[in-house]
Amino acid sequence: MRSFARLVPLLAGCAAVVFACSSTTPAGDADGGTDAGATPPTALEQEAVKGYATLVHESYVASVAGAKTMKTAIDAFVAAPSQATLDAAKKAWIEARPAYIQTEAFRFYGGPIDADDGPEGALNAWPLDEGYIDYVKGNENAGIINDSAKYPDITKTALVELNEKDGEKNISTGWHAIEFLLWGQDENANGPGNRPFTDYVETGGTAKNQARRKAYLKVCTELLVEQLEGLEKAWKLDDATSYGAKLVAGDAKTALGNILKGIGALGGVELSRERMNNAYETKDPEEEHSCFSDTTVPIDHLNDVVSVENVYTGTLNGKSISPGLSKLVAAKDAALDTKMKATLKKSHDAVAAIPAPFDTAILDGSPGREKVKAAIDATKEIGTVTVEISTALGVKINLEDE
Repeated sequence: MRSFARLVPLLAGCAAVVFACSSTTPAGDADGGTDAGATPPTALEQEAVKGYATLVHESYVASVAGAKTMKTAIDAFVAAPSQATLDAAKKAWIEARPAYIQTEAFRFYGGPIDADDGPEGALNAWPLDEGYIDYVKGNENAGIINDSAKYPDITKTALVELNEKDGEKNISTGWHAIEFLLWGQDENANGPGNRPFTDYVETGGTAKNQARRKAYLKVCTELLVEQLEGLEKAWKLDDATSYGAKLVAGDAKTALGNILKGIGALGGVELSRERMNNAYETKDPEEEHSCFSDTTVPIDHLNDVVSVENVYTGTLNGKSISPGLSKLVAAKDAALDTKMKATLKKSHDAVAAIPAPFDTAILDGSPGREKVKAAIDATKEIGTVTVEISTALGVKINLEDE
């Protein structure tokens, strides 16, 4: 899985996905929590932590809702494959993505999403070896779908066990597996993949193993919904045993370190370096995040910035959920709060300016290449300013720590 933090895939395949970390004590930050001699947490710090946990839960509620809508559309497509139902399924996938991407700032500190038994590696891992799942150009027999002898059963348990088996590009589940099954390989330099709906038509259809392809798409989508539901449950504050409730009840300084690491690592390392700079340097279209649908820009990269903005300002889809970190930082250092807000605006504007598709924008001679570089530089600053904030608040973080 391509990620700054190398994560262990979820090793569970039952219908009711449960994360052990949802009922354990939240992890401390990577550097041991508060600075020596730091003062005890203030009421304002505790308010910030509770507000964060509330925002996380509401964000997962939104993501679950989007995924369920997508599942309904995919179920309809599988039941009656046609161009219209395929287009509706694609549309539902695209519309569900922003809500999920806006949860990515909740990563990088060993919380429910990316603890050792967390589902991140099964939800959003990339890049994906298409030939691990289904046929590819030049090999009509490739993939799990076309090898019923080796993979007789297409079940949740089987797909989870196969995820990243024998290689980090061997992705069998998650958003990008579903994306590939809907769009197919992207052989179009100026647009997304164009898988025919007839790949799912069992009589007179294209490709082969259409029934297995249907089963794969349906099971993969069900698994994604269940994993997101497990994350939503892990952050329910009215459940005293949940991760979210324990985070709120625990040490506020340690929690703040984790929160800051999440936004700093997402913006300043994962987005800036792993998702944009690697592609910029290699000029390799395979480095594009959502490469089959060509929705990396504006959806993926922009909503990663929005995810950081949400945590900092305490908002979700324009609605105020909590005071955010901004209130706490402003009380400590008003100039630093202003600096962070300016950094986030600059990053938002820079990423929004990248022309689609991203795999074309990174190429030499493209008018978008300069804009990609500007976005890389702008988002890198999110990490720098986040470290400044952590120092001001008396907590220690290391954005490079895995």
